[in-house]
This record gives sequence, C-alpha cells and structure tokens, in this order.
Amino acid sequence: MTKKMSISTSKTSLVLLLCQIISALDVPLDSKLLEELSQPPTITQQSPKDYIVDPRENIVIQCEAKGKPPPSFSWTRNGTHFDIDKDAQVTMKPNSGTLVINIMNGGKAEAYEGVYQCTARNERGAAISNNIVVRPSRSPLWTKEKLEPNHVREGDSLVLHCRPPVGLPPPIIFWMDNAFQRLPQSERVSQGLNGDLYFSNVQPEDTREDYICYARFNHTQTIQQKQPISVKVFSMDSLNDTIAANLSDTDIFGAKPVTERQPVLLTPTGSTSTKVELRGNVLLLECIAAGLPTPVIRWIKEGGELPANRTFFENFKKTLKIIDVSEADSGNYKCIARNALGSVHHVISVTVKAAPYWITAPRNLVLSPGEDGTLICRANGNPKPSISWLANGVPIAIAPEDPSRKVDGDTIIFSHVQERSSAVYQCNASNEYGYLLANAFVNVLAEPPRILTPANKLYQVIADSPALLDCAYFGSPKPEIEWFKGVKGSILRGNEYVFHDNGTLEIPVAQKNNAGTYTCVARNELGKIQNEVQLEIKDPTMIIKQPEYKVIQRYGQVSFECIIKHDSTLLPTVTWLKDNDELPDDERFLVGKDNLTIMNVTDKDDGTYTCIVNTTLDSVSASAVLTVVAAPPTPAIIYARPNPPFDLELTGQLERSIDLSWLPGDENNSPITSFVIEFEDALHEPGVWRYQTEVPGSQTTAQLKLSPYVNYSFRVIAVNRIGRSQPSEPSEQYLTKSASPDENPANVQGIGSEPDNLVITWEPLKGFQSNGPGLQYKVSWRQKDVDDEWTSVIVANVSKYIVSGTPTFVPYEVKVQALNDLGYAPEPSEVIGHSGEDLPMVAPGNVQVHVINSTLAKVHWDPVPLKSVRGHLQGYKVYYWKVQSLSRRSRRHVEKKILTFRGNKTFGMLPGLEPYSSYKLNVRVVNGKGEGPASPDKVFKTPEGVPSSPSFLKITNPTLDSLTLEWGSPTHPNGVLTSYTLKFQPINNTHELGPLVEIRIPANESSLILKNLNYSTRYKFYFNAQTSVGSGSQITEEAVTIMDEVQPLYPRIRNVTTAAAETYANISWEYEGPDHANFYVEYGVAGSKEDWKKEIVNGSRSFFVLKGLTPGTAYKVRVGAEGLSGFRSSEDVFETGPAMASRQVDIATQGWFIGLMCAVALLILILLIVCFIRRNKGGKYPVKEKEDAHADPEIQPMKEDDGTFGEYSDAEDHKPLKKGSRTPSDRTVKKEDSDDSLVDYGEGVNGQFNEDGSFIGQYSGKKEKEPAEGNESSEAPSPVNAMNSFV
Repeated sequence: MTKKMSISTSKTSLVLLLCQIISALDVPLDSKLLEELSQPPTITQQSPKDYIVDPRENIVIQCEAKGKPPPSFSWTRNGTHFDIDKDAQVTMKPNSGTLVINIMNGGKAEAYEGVYQCTARNERGAAISNNIVVRPSRSPLWTKEKLEPNHVREGDSLVLHCRPPVGLPPPIIFWMDNAFQRLPQSERVSQGLNGDLYFSNVQPEDTREDYICYARFNHTQTIQQKQPISVKVFSMDSLNDTIAANLSDTDIFGAKPVTERQPVLLTPTGSTSTKVELRGNVLLLECIAAGLPTPVIRWIKEGGELPANRTFFENFKKTLKIIDVSEADSGNYKCIARNALGSVHHVISVTVKAAPYWITAPRNLVLSPGEDGTLICRANGNPKPSISWLANGVPIAIAPEDPSRKVDGDTIIFSHVQERSSAVYQCNASNEYGYLLANAFVNVLAEPPRILTPANKLYQVIADSPALLDCAYFGSPKPEIEWFKGVKGSILRGNEYVFHDNGTLEIPVAQKNNAGTYTCVARNELGKIQNEVQLEIKDPTMIIKQPEYKVIQRYGQVSFECIIKHDSTLLPTVTWLKDNDELPDDERFLVGKDNLTIMNVTDKDDGTYTCIVNTTLDSVSASAVLTVVAAPPTPAIIYARPNPPFDLELTGQLERSIDLSWLPGDENNSPITSFVIEFEDALHEPGVWRYQTEVPGSQTTAQLKLSPYVNYSFRVIAVNRIGRSQPSEPSEQYLTKSASPDENPANVQGIGSEPDNLVITWEPLKGFQSNGPGLQYKVSWRQKDVDDEWTSVIVANVSKYIVSGTPTFVPYEVKVQALNDLGYAPEPSEVIGHSGEDLPMVAPGNVQVHVINSTLAKVHWDPVPLKSVRGHLQGYKVYYWKVQSLSRRSRRHVEKKILTFRGNKTFGMLPGLEPYSSYKLNVRVVNGKGEGPASPDKVFKTPEGVPSSPSFLKITNPTLDSLTLEWGSPTHPNGVLTSYTLKFQPINNTHELGPLVEIRIPANESSLILKNLNYSTRYKFYFNAQTSVGSGSQITEEAVTIMDEVQPLYPRIRNVTTAAAETYANISWEYEGPDHANFYVEYGVAGSKEDWKKEIVNGSRSFFVLKGLTPGTAYKVRVGAEGLSGFRSSEDVFETGPAMASRQVDIATQGWFIGLMCAVALLILILLIVCFIRRNKGGKYPVKEKEDAHADPEIQPMKEDDGTFGEYSDAEDHKPLKKGSRTPSDRTVKKEDSDDSLVDYGEGVNGQFNEDGSFIGQYSGKKEKEPAEGNESSEAPSPVNAMNSFV
C-alpha cells in the first residue's frame, strides 16, 4: 500500500539521487512483448566446467544462448580463437553454439583436449560461457607384478594393497573372488577409502587364493583387475601338530596360543593428522584398527557435537561421513578404537576451505536513456575471492570506454546511460579453489508506453472487500500512470484509493457506488496510451440459519440445517465436511438443498460437521458438533461382503442393445450399494473381462449398449461398504450382427516428402470401431482451386498412402473414409494438405549494403516471387565473409558467416565486422526443403576504426637523464595509422604522480630516445596509436633512470645463460658494480600467469642450480640484485629435457667422478713432462710412438679457449651439459647432447610396458631404431609419451 510522506527540502535531492541509482525497469514476462524488445545475449545452457568425455564417442560441448536479434557464436580453445571451419571433424549445430567433435569417424579425443570458451554475440553485447576444461577419460591397465603369497598367523592383522592404476576420473574399487562374488566384509574385514582390504585380525576361514581387487572406470564402462592375492592363515592347532610330527617326545615344543591384543591403528598412522575439505563437499574421515577381539570404533568432535541430520557412519562405523560441510564443521575429530584390552585414538584436524560462492550475483539491468543503475557482484569464500569485471568478454580495463560507467570494486555504477551503453558484463570471482562467472546485461531501451492488461476486462468483487484493478504496463522511460472513472471523469485522488507501483488501482473498501468504468492512462516522453476496465460490486453470501449442536442415540437419525442468502447473479455451491474432511462415502448421508441428514447413526459419526458455501467471489462456513450416545444393547451383528448375484438372464435382444436381469445374493448385514457389470468378447478377446457399466444397488436390471460384430457374455459383481463379491456365473453368449463403420479415421494429413509426391496419413480404427470384417479405407484427393474430380483408391488396413507424380508444392483436398464388408462409414470431412517442396528457383535481387559504422552494416534485398519459393517460405540467409584487410593488403582463410532472417523480411543487420576491411556477401531464400541459389556477390568496405593497443612497449638503455623506448605496431590497426601519442610523468617514493608530458610521434617511427630526464627517477609511460578516426587503447610501462655519478653505481647484470637437464638447470650470469650482499633468481613456467618463484643467492657467487623442475617444460628466468627494485636482467627462456624412463644420475656432478678426472689429468701431465725430458735427451717414449702411429680418436687435446678437456665421443659415457646450451625448440634432445637412453642398450622403442609391467620406453628425440622382435605389449602407453603428448 502506498504511503504519503513529507520530505524536507534539504533531504529531497539526496532521496532522489538514491532512487535514481537503484531504479531499473522491470520487463513483464509477456511473451509478445519479449519477442519485440531487443535484448543482449544470455547463456541458457553450457557444458560443465570440468568436462570428462568418453574417448570413444563424439564430443558434444554445449553452448546455447538467447537474445534479440538471435546471437551468433564463436569459440576459443586454450585462450585463442578456435576456427571450426579449418577442422573437418568439428561442426556447430544450426542456430546454436553447441560444438560436435566427430571422434567416431577417425578423430582422436586426445587431440581436442583443452580449455574451451563460447561467446554469444549480437548487436547489443556478448555473453561468454565458463572455461570448459575438456579431458578424455582414461582407464589404464594394471601394472603386472609378481605377488608373493601372504603367510599370516591366526589373530594377526593384515593389509592387502590394491594400488589401482591412476585413471580419469578415479576408478571405483571393490574386492571379489574368482567366481565374481563380492568378498564378505564385516567389523573385522573391510575395505578402506584407498581401496586396500584391511583385516583387524585374521581367522582360518580367511585362507584363500583369490583375493582380487577390481577397478571400475565408469566413463568408459571398463573394469580392470589385479592379479589374485593368496592368503594362508596358520592356526595354532595345526602349527602344533606340525611341530609334534617332527620332534621327539623329549623335545619341548608348542606354538604360543592365539593371544588377545589391544587395538592398534592400521590407518591413519600416528596420533594426529590433518585434512582440508571444501565447503559443500562430503567430508570422509576413516579409522581402521587392528586388535583381538575386533575393536569397535567411536567418533567424537572435540569441543562440540557432530552435526545432526548431516552425519552418517559407514563401513561399520570406521568411516565418518558429514555431508554439505561448512566452515562451522572445522575442528578436531577424534576416532577411538576400543576392545576389552584397551583403546587407542587418533585426532584428525579438519579445515574447511571454500571455493567462491555468491552472496549477490549480478542481475540483468534494463534502463531508459538518461537513467542510472548499478550492477553488484558480491561473493565469499575461503580465502576471500578476488572480483574482476569484463565487458562483452573483454577485461573492463581494456574494454572500449563508456563515460556512463564507473567501476568501484564489486560494483559498477551507471549514470545517464544512452542506448550505446547496452552491453553484457561478466563478473569473475576466484580464489585458489575455483571461480564463479556470471553474465549480466545492461539493456538501454527507448520504448513508448504499452498497456498489457486486456481491454474492457471485467472485475467482480464483493461489497466491503478490496477491489484491485490491474493496469500492467511497460515503457522506457518508465511511464507515469493515472486513473480516471468514467469516460470524461477527473483524475482519481484521495485516501479512498491506493495507487501501486505496478499500475494497479486499489479500492480498499468497495461499495455499490464504486461500480462502473475505469480508465488507466500511461504516458512517457515517447507517447501515451489508455485502457478501460469494468468493475461490478456483488452482495455478500450469508448463512441465515446455521447448523446447531446435536446429541443423538446410536442407530437414530439426525439433521443439520444450512439456509443461505446470496447475490442473484452468483451461483453458490454447498459442501458438507466432517472433521474438516469429506463426508464418508456412505448412503446413510443424505445431502439436501438446505440440510444434511444422517440415517442409522453409529459411533463413527461422532464429530464436527461444517457447511461451506462457495461462490466464484466469496466463501462462508458454519459448524456444529454431533455427539453420539449409547443405545440399548443389541445382539452383535456380523458384517461381510455380499454373496455373488445369480440367475443372469438376457432379454430384449436388439442390434445395438440388450436387457440383462439378475437376482442379488445375500448382502450379509451390509446393504448392497451398487452392481458392476462386465463383459467378455469371445470373438476378439476370449478370457478378458472388461468394464461395461455400474448401476445402483436397488436395481436388478440394466439395458446395455452393444457394438456390432461382438460375441458378448456378461457377469455381475455386487458391492457393499465391506467390499466386492465374487463375480456371478457368466450369462449366455450373444453375437451381434455386423454393420458398416460408424466413424472415420482421425488425424488425416497430407504432406509431401518429395517434390513430386503427396503422402496421406491417418490413425487407423481400433478394436470395436471396425463394426465388421474386411476393414479397409477409401483414400481420396484432388488439387485445390482446380476444377478436378476426386481421385480415389481403396487400401487395406494401413495408415499411409503415397500419391506420386504431383506438381511441386500445390494444395490438395484430402479425405479418408472407412469401409468394411457391409458398407461405408459416413462421408468424411476434408482436410487441406500440400505436395512436396523443392528448392527455391530464384535468388533475391537488388541486394544493397549500407555501411552504418566500422563494425556494423545493413543489407537490403527485394523479396523473391512466392511462386518461385516452391515451398513454405522460412526466411532469408545472408552469407558474408571478409576478403582482406585494407591496412595489410593480405588475404587470409575465408571464414563465412551466416545470418538467418525469419519470414518475409527484406533487410537485416550485419554485426561484428572488422574495421577498414573489404567484405563480400550474398543472399539466399530458404524454404522447408533448403536454400535457393545465391545472389551475385556484393562487395562492400568498412571504414576505419580506432586501432588496438601497440603490440609491445620496451624501455631500455637507462642513463642519467635518458631512456630508450621501442614499440611494435598495433596487432589490429583498423585503418591507416597517422601517429603515436606518448604521455609520461614521474612517480615519487610515495607513488604520487607528477606533471604529465605528451609527445606526438610519426606513425613510421618504432623507437625514441627521451632526453633531459631527472636522474634516479621512476617514470610511468602511456602509449597509444591513432588513426583518422581517433585514438586506440593504450599500453603502459614504468622505468627508472640511473643515479648520478657521485652516487654508487647500481649493479649491472648481463649475459644470463642456462644449461638445462631433465629436472634441474644451471643458471650463470655476469655482474658489474659494487659489492652486494645477495642476488636472487626468479623463474616460472613460460607463458604462465602464475607469480615468479624466487631463490636467494649469496652475493659472492655468479651461478645457481635450480632443482625440482618438470621434465619437458619451457621456463622463463631472470636475475636481480636484492633490495634494488627495478634492476634485474632481461628474461631468458630455457627448456628442460624430456622425462626419462628411469632416473639417471649425472656423474658429472659426482665427487668421485671429479676426483677421477683430476687424477687422470695429473697422470697425463706427468707423462707429458717425462716425454718432454726423454725427447730432449734424444730418446723416444714407447707409448708416444704408438700414439703417433695409431692416433686414438677417443682422446682429444685440451681446448685452447677455456682450458677444459675435450668431450669423449663414447656413447656410453655421460656427457655434461655445455655452458649456455639450449634445448631445441622442437622439444627433442640431440643424441650428442642427451643422457644415456634405454634405447642405446638394445631395449624396445615403442615406449610401452612389457608383460611383467617393466618400462621399455624411449626418450623423445632419439633416432628410431629397428623394432624389437616379439609380441607387442597391450598395456597402457608409457608415461613419457603420455607426458609429451600432454605437453
């Protein structure tokens, strides 16, 4: 209800401002209105974020969206555009963004593994899907291994390890025997969460040789099994018998009896452990204990109670399960294992983290031009998620500027929006455990008022009740609503009316004088509209004589009155209830016009009886209590079902009716309420009894309607309040005569399947509808609007007939008539059908293109003649494609785009064009058969637009007063570049910005030296490019000039080199400058957005070894001086070697190898000295002679440049990495630079496992050798090859 408020002048502006900020249009859910309004895209359906697919089936990645006009779709894969036209295996569903990747016809699922994102775009914005991570499921085989039998003493504990292969998703584990029967589990024997089988204590019955662990991979519907495990349990009695048989009577023997043991935890180990779980997930905690007797497990939460209704115990209370966990479930959980000898406990510290979840998700905003509004995006999580915004799928920081938009953290504030402000905004809330992505559009509409309430709608209300008169409306800006009474009445005001925000007029207390015609007027700056409704006031319904309290003896009779008065134009209905429920289904209850009478009252009739009077507008009720008291004692009465009727007789036999009479059986003290009559058709369904009719219990005859061509027999069943009797004996049989059909087939249709045919279909008659033998159909047709005779054909009992040789797509009159051996059914009605469609013959003409701006064009065409369509006109398709960019003059792969315009539309908009480009298009008409010929290609060009940001900006060569700037031209110039603009300003130590300097640079320049700068000063640079249209988005960078010569020089770090191996890399550099305490080495995966990892290095060293790297991975590295921000080396990129089958030891880094090499060097030096002395004496050293005669190619002289020994050429020696070496860009390791490979030792080259599960793979990059002979392994692919394929 609207309330009047008085607002002081000082507060008025503040209130108006707040109202404007929160105001937004509500679009009514009116289907016709929604079809007419433009709307940005909205994603309606998409595949899950983590999408695991079956590698044997086609991959379907869903993306559905709605919008007005209908959106177009595009995809990215791993962050770059995914051109589906270039891949014959990938198609997109029509009028949809859903991708179908054809795997079943030669494609490989692994080739399409990656991160996909869908974009739905129309002229009002672009919505994006989640990042959909597509991964094929994997079900690797079990590694074969030799399993030794388990020999266990009775009473000891035992763990049988499963260790299933790692699959995607993880497999489901279960234990079975050779007969595929699940192994029984109990408090003593149970399976752990890791799949292992735990025995708290073994018993002799545990002896068996077929403990088999199975892994079921649900995605691929495969099951892998481990080799059977054998368990042998030695009991004390059998062990004593064995010892006794081998020792003499004088020997002392006897194994210790089975001793009871106090509990010991098998899992988890130790006294404490930790577990982290995410909010909303299922928390599973496990404790399994050994001991004899078998321990019992109990769970408690320290300092609190286990959550009620969410806590469950599984696996014989060894597993604690808490569903839907929250942060409140964090804490210490203690499991206690106890038996008669003692107890043991374990404390699990549980921490509940949370992926982001919504507090306030952004909602769609519909505004009028000039209005204000807000988008709010609030999420929570643990840790607190960060919020980022995108506009039309682009980070808002680099999105096109909108002066009406201001971003304030988790809120976007819009002020004085215009139609061009329409867009789709994306809010991304993320932390280390996940992210949320929500699309919300801002739709700026300018629409004249519309009233959605039907004209002259009639409202009827009861006097003295509220009257609500609707005036549902829509308009943009939001219309003002006014109400008038009568055609020329004045505007309604005053306290007797309430005006609601949705346009509804409320009369709180409607009187007779309020009846009449009311007019609603809606107006805004774009127009005005009005609507009239009618109001009628009715008299209220009243009970003028109400039921009264009654006391009645058992088996007596009682009556309640309920006399009413009501409006003469309303029809009342009177309903009686007993104890607020329906009256019992009992003939003792007689409902009259103004009363309720109960005959033969029983104790069950005691209760409250209510009379309810309902009309279409109001309802009244009144109640009274009935109390039943005891009557004089009478003999006990036995109630039972009635006996079956008998003596059935058929009389009055006619073709379509017959009279059936019978005698009722004993009713057994419960009156018969009705008789049920059933029939059997011995001709068509012998032995099947079907319901015929039901008559009151006071009636013993019935006239039954019959159908022709049926062999009838009847039976009767009596019904009382106790139940149904047994059926009577069947009557004699009566065969009715055949007759012609009474009706014709239903759902007759005529639809052509080919251009020259007409397919006539219908629903055949069923069962008794045939009325006789020889059921057939007369099918008739003739061309509509042509003076032709009917063509007819008689067909058997089928449901379809095909007329061939028809003209293409002409209307036909069709009818189907039933007939049998006795004649025809009545004349059937006619339906209109059409012969088959053919492809359109004519292309649209006079195709014209009007370029609206650099990204949007409007295309016009003349409609084709309807006769040339040759089918149902479905619309027109516009094919358009980019021929070349006018700025680069380079052609590229033609990616044709298609827009469909429904109906007989002769124009359409082409959105998403690239500026300064040449395009071609053609138009085709579409019918139900397909597309017609294309119109001649029309060439048009888009004008220039603003360029993208420069591709890069680098600042080098810092001096005391100058910096060198280098840049790259924009990736998308979108026109002819006219110039560059450089702006820069100094930044002081408190990050305050100084004065801004602007420089205009010619477009043909790619570098600039800035001089006359301040020494030791940080500068921030802003750089963008311009075309004749305007400035593009800018790129920013910061740099620092060096200090004055009187200050200590900052260090200079250059010549950073790397030598990479499989899992480590040696980093070296050259340092110039004063002594410094420490350096630091920063590194990370190349191309990754993750933070740099940092290692501290002593300032006296100029090298460092990075360890723990991932094989086959590209890394970025840089070196800096700690404590001196901004002074570091340029980035270097290196790549680790590929993964090896077994871990190799780099002997070049081993102490014994270094010592051996030193000893060899010393020995050679001594020999050279001795040779020199001998030579000076004129003699010859024998070894020297041999060396001169047979030069050993294996021994190389020392290198002159660095004094090191030459490398050995023996392939069996490990070769140290050369200084500054690089792994080749194709991720292979050259033979002369690689470590030893199993291939060099004669192993197989297929990179797989052999029959005993050992790895026989090769490194990537090795030259192929002859394949090893023997059976090829059918096991899973090698992890090396799998890793290489993944990378």
